[in-house]
Amino acid sequence: MLLQVTGDCIFVTIMAHSGNRKVRVRFAPSPTGPLHMGGVRTALYNYLFARQHQGDFILRIEDTDRNRWVPGAEEYIIESLRWCGILPNEGVGFGDGPHAPYRQSERQSIYRHYAEQLVQSGHAYYAFDTPEELEKKRKELESGGSAFAYNAANRQLLVNSLTLSADDCSARIADGEHYVIRLKIPEQDTIVLHDLIRGEVAVESGQLDDKVLFKGDGMPTYHLANVVDDYLMNISHVIRGEEWLPSAPVHVLLYRFLGWEKNMPQFAHLPLLLKPDGNGKLSKRDGDRMGFPVFPLQWTDPATGEVSSGYRENGYYPEAFVNVMALLGWHPADDQELFSMDELIRTFSLERVHKSGAKFDPEKTRWFNEQYLRKTKDTELAFRLSERLITMFGFKKGDRQLSDTFLLKAVHLLKERVQFESEMTEKAAYLFVRPDEFDQQVIAKKWKQERESFFRKLLDAYASMTSFDEQSCEAVFQETAQSEGIKAGEVLQLFRVFLSGQGGGVRLFGMAELLGKDEVRLRLEAALEMIKHRSVV
Repeated sequence: MLLQVTGDCIFVTIMAHSGNRKVRVRFAPSPTGPLHMGGVRTALYNYLFARQHQGDFILRIEDTDRNRWVPGAEEYIIESLRWCGILPNEGVGFGDGPHAPYRQSERQSIYRHYAEQLVQSGHAYYAFDTPEELEKKRKELESGGSAFAYNAANRQLLVNSLTLSADDCSARIADGEHYVIRLKIPEQDTIVLHDLIRGEVAVESGQLDDKVLFKGDGMPTYHLANVVDDYLMNISHVIRGEEWLPSAPVHVLLYRFLGWEKNMPQFAHLPLLLKPDGNGKLSKRDGDRMGFPVFPLQWTDPATGEVSSGYRENGYYPEAFVNVMALLGWHPADDQELFSMDELIRTFSLERVHKSGAKFDPEKTRWFNEQYLRKTKDTELAFRLSERLITMFGFKKGDRQLSDTFLLKAVHLLKERVQFESEMTEKAAYLFVRPDEFDQQVIAKKWKQERESFFRKLLDAYASMTSFDEQSCEAVFQETAQSEGIKAGEVLQLFRVFLSGQGGGVRLFGMAELLGKDEVRLRLEAALEMIKHRSVV
């Protein structure tokens, strides 16, 4: 990294690679609620980048804002990363490394030292203004047509160590008066930095407020804490969301004022995740309101009890969810869509991350889950299906529906028809238990009294079969229809409804083979008896 200072302009040129400096990245969420899927993507990109470069991936919890701390949020973040397979090799919940502790609330004494250092060097100052005084000044300036900001234009009008004597400041501090430490932004600098995704970014210092670095409660703000921690933890790259781009010039100044320019990380600000229509950022509040989760795991608000759905509980595979997150803002060199984690590690690059926002497509997300379901081994699906059958229908060991042969055939029929494993029982319960309801619209449309003769003969034909496989079942069905002088298509859907209760579903004669000759005949007889007594029409 090279830094040049020319006149009032700070030029920061960040190389694509930092020589022999080891890659160390961090994911640093605040425990203020559940982890949004945008946060998962940020963690994923950091993880992929670190693994690709044989570097370190750190989880740091930035909990300096104690007023917004939410019970259970930290544990939720850790569990979410574990479920996704995005595993830090250092940090909260994943083992201490050489830079512990990794909760900022446990590093409180470290930050005060650097805040005071900035005051002593003239790059920060004490501010004693009360909320009432700031509100009064705001109204005073606005009444005169000026906007209020605590910055170079107004700080000389306020109550701080730039306008008070040194003795007065010392006395106020000794008396325990409330104060904050603010960064003294240069008046006429142009701060220019190179973002690995967005290229050159230039900001006039006059557009920046004198940010609070250290609060009256003894805790640092994000600006100071994240810069100090990134420096002390030897972070080489800061890969974070676009919402932090406006803060980057402030952080560049802090590196400069603290004398850490040579160790400044390279910045990469990721594009926003947008709503499906592209109209605005996908927020935490959009979740269930829009019919899909925005959180990796289900979350119960500890204050209100409100439950927000999660991808895990909705039946998504973590591999499918991660695959979707990877492609929201990044595009590989070819058109490959399905990636294992190892493939993502090999293929991912910041150079192919987009600048513009990425629209989230819930339909495409379901499609991804479907693809991963189809790639899952039948034996794995059969085992989990058996567990659902036991829970839903109370089947016991020895029941035909729990036999390996039955389960594998059922999986084979269903695998190409569902997007989630849960749908195997939710949408196709008829494969496991006899239906007690029938599609009356199909029966009303297709049934004619003369059809009874066909189904009676079909019952007899099936009874005499010695091999009841899919092909034989279909052949006998066709032969029976021909002998009755009707087209098979005229009675196919009725046959399906009699067996399953539904007008659509898995392959019809594959279903017949799965059910077996005896069960097919029982269902047909029951359906014909119900029709005879007009109980379903």
